Amino acid sequence: MQDYTSSITAKISANEAFDRIARISDWWTAGVQGSSRNLGDQFTVRWGETFVTFKVTELVPGKRAVWLVTDCNLHFIADKTEWKDTKVVWDLSPKNGETNVTMTHVGLAPGLECYKNCEAGWNFYIGESLLKLLTEGKGLADQQGKKTQTSQG
Repeated sequence: MQDYTSSITAKISANEAFDRIARISDWWTAGVQGSSRNLGDQFTVRWGETFVTFKVTELVPGKRAVWLVTDCNLHFIADKTEWKDTKVVWDLSPKNGETNVTMTHVGLAPGLECYKNCEAGWNFYIGESLLKLLTEGKGLADQQGKKTQTSQG
């Protein structure tokens, strides 16, 4: 099976890129609770009924981070826990004043029910939103979670 992988390159230091990846609400979704900055941190991203909870299981600042999916509810597919025990792996490598960021979602492969939808989502959030955050300082994070929190008080 071929795990989902996406790579982007930006004129930014590896340490700064690493820091911005950890700012999940700036490039992925405003509906995030918890932190992804330290080893052992746990965080949840949420869009309505859909949520994914991660635990940071490996962290080498400026080089590598691994987020293990510990729980999830992908409400739009039959196996709502399809991401459980998959890993999102971030590898950063600096070269000539730029940093290459490679994200591999280990366990997300063709043949899984959510693959096409999830591939499209990752293509946007990594290839457009995170890249924009790395190059321009402002990503295109989904604001759904923020609106929900705001409307509740």
